[in-house]
Amino acid sequence: MSDSMPSEAALLVDDLTIVYGDRTAVDGVSLRIERGEIFGLLGPNGAGKTSTLSAIEGLVRPRSGVIHINGVDARRASAQARAQLGVQLQSSSFQPELSIEQIAQLYGGLYGVRLSRPAISDALRDIGLDQDAGKRFKQLSGGQQQRLALYIATIHDPSLLLLDEPTAGLDPQSRRALWRRIEKLRQAGSSILLTTHSMEEAQAVCDRVAIIDHGSVLTVGTPADLIARHRDDPRVREVAHGDVTLEDVFIGLTGSDIRD
Repeated sequence: MSDSMPSEAALLVDDLTIVYGDRTAVDGVSLRIERGEIFGLLGPNGAGKTSTLSAIEGLVRPRSGVIHINGVDARRASAQARAQLGVQLQSSSFQPELSIEQIAQLYGGLYGVRLSRPAISDALRDIGLDQDAGKRFKQLSGGQQQRLALYIATIHDPSLLLLDEPTAGLDPQSRRALWRRIEKLRQAGSSILLTTHSMEEAQAVCDRVAIIDHGSVLTVGTPADLIARHRDDPRVREVAHGDVTLEDVFIGLTGSDIRD
């Protein structure tokens, strides 16, 4: 990392490389997420998104590169860095027989957060689950499970939140409700890195996005900037129907082939 790169960002990833056997999953990725920013990481299946998030979480050891979370070197001071993280995976699963209230109490304890029953009730009311506090996790709808997962991910007030496909499989109403929740978390001081396959979501929620493919970052900017920057790219024009959209830019840069 060059000396000219300040470390005050919520997240600073510099020249990150992750290798599995003879396959390079992430090849020199650099990202900077400002404090209070919602940043989207977009890419086809197998592009390197999940590996990048896993390295930030400390679940994967990169071959090389630097990860700083609010100025803390995540590779040298992993416990201190991870204490600042909240993580919601694409399919968060909790103990199916526990009630919502019991799950909140359990994870509050794991994070070292003392939660009274009134405090839990207030939090559940804020996410529209106060009438369901006694329900078991397995009885919740997909949207309710995602709202609970986001609450649990933020139960310790993390400064940086990692969301992996947070609205996958949700109906439009549940998706919009989760968008509002994400914006509320940003307004409360969190910085957010999310992955998504939804270009509509990226445009509606994210301040800036990066498009990644084959382990490398192809372009970074606001959704509007990316459209303006790439609208005349022949690959983008070939797939566009009418006005160029962020999805046209995404497909133009990453290709039309279906990824498994």
